[in-house]
Amino acid sequence: MVLNNKVILLTGGTGSFGQKFTEIVLKKYKPKALRIFSRDELKQWEMEKKFDGHPALRFFIGDVRDKDRLERAMDGANIVVHAAALKQVPLCEYNPFEAVKTNILGAQNVIEAAIDHNIEKVIAVSTDKAVNPVNLYGATKMCMEKLFVAANSYVGGARQTRMSCARYGNVVGSRGSVIPLFKQQKKTGKITITDERMTRFWITLEQGVEFVISCIEKMHGGEIFVPKIPSMKIIDLAKAIAPECQIEYIGIRPGEKIHECLLTEDEARHSLEFDDFFVIEPEHPWWKVDLWQGGRKLPDGFRYTSDKNTKWLTIEELKKLTENI
Repeated sequence: MVLNNKVILLTGGTGSFGQKFTEIVLKKYKPKALRIFSRDELKQWEMEKKFDGHPALRFFIGDVRDKDRLERAMDGANIVVHAAALKQVPLCEYNPFEAVKTNILGAQNVIEAAIDHNIEKVIAVSTDKAVNPVNLYGATKMCMEKLFVAANSYVGGARQTRMSCARYGNVVGSRGSVIPLFKQQKKTGKITITDERMTRFWITLEQGVEFVISCIEKMHGGEIFVPKIPSMKIIDLAKAIAPECQIEYIGIRPGEKIHECLLTEDEARHSLEFDDFFVIEPEHPWWKVDLWQGGRKLPDGFRYTSDKNTKWLTIEELKKLTENI
């Protein structure tokens, strides 16, 4: 019950993750306050109406690029969940400076403000695209992970701030998801797929939020947490949504992978496996290797990739997942 009676700051609070995080936290926990931090005035207004002016909610207009505003928003907070980011792969490719300002420099601002305000725990939401990145979005999230892990070495003296990352795959129905595109294309009788071999990890919004909350409970500071989640084939998703439609293959977009990876062979050498997740331990001298008990060492050459997964979503399961999106 790590969130009970705590003041929580949620950056990117009006996004898909933020909306679901707010819903679950207000339903299952009793926070002293949940501060929604985002740039979007309209979405904050809509969110306030959606949650019927819940007394625990606070709304802060602000941008993670603005450290002064973050400093004000973190005053008196206990826990920070950092979900703010520019996430659309093509847009980040064509607006690289903006992606760097938000995803990297913004992350640095969150870290420095959290240390200055002696925040207890900070968890950053990451992505499989941060692993062996081939696009700018993934590269910025890789930098973000490095910043949050290394930031634990900046905490000293009376300060006790601890920072970790939660890394997972594509979220079912989130903004930018392929599902709304396929449903729109279904009306035309033709669906476009970049490559028939493509696979992806998949997790629901609720599962993603629950995983992040569990990471807050477990974290010591410095870990990257990776959940064990199923994979799916893009072609199976198309068949689940529009089985009667013609499929056109249009080729891979710039910065797109055929398969995704959540845990590399190099990371596996300093990772531990548990029943439902992996913990990537930091390779820093300040890390105490005995902090995690009961985990299993991974075998040589282990990689956790979407095409070699042991859990797969069937077409029927994909139908159920997508029917209400």
